[in-house]
Amino acid sequence: MGIRPGRSIRDINKVAWTRYSRSKPKRSYIKAMPHKDLNVFRMGTKKKDYDLEFELVAEHDVILRDNAIESARQSSNKYLEKIIPGNYYFIVKIYPHHVIRENKMIAGAGADRLQKGMRRSFGRPTDRAARIYKGKSLFTIYTNSAKESSIETSVNGFTF
Repeated sequence: MGIRPGRSIRDINKVAWTRYSRSKPKRSYIKAMPHKDLNVFRMGTKKKDYDLEFELVAEHDVILRDNAIESARQSSNKYLEKIIPGNYYFIVKIYPHHVIRENKMIAGAGADRLQKGMRRSFGRPTDRAARIYKGKSLFTIYTNSAKESSIETSVNGFTF
């Protein structure tokens, strides 16, 4: 079984499970933190003479898993490196603080004797996600205005 579909964690108004403490682990709600998929937040060449800024802004409240953010980062960076190599600075502005909990169920013969179903289910931490509210910036790209036409024509499906 892979990861659960997005509809199982789509409600942004539920309680967030983010409390994890290294110094006082007994006070943590989360005893073991899931691994982090998103490790790189800044890519490209950092220069002070960029005169143009593009931002990808959320139109709706949404919860994004860290593996989805990582895949968007990789594909965007790869494409920018292809069309304007070395003439951009790309920043990921969100961090996945929210911990996703899942009550994993056993399937197969005899599984009914091994588990309690949904009784007192709290789940185990399985993944991380970022809660993104309407109007929040996800990614920022800095570049020169001479490169503007190549960027606008290449990503016409997105609103920057």
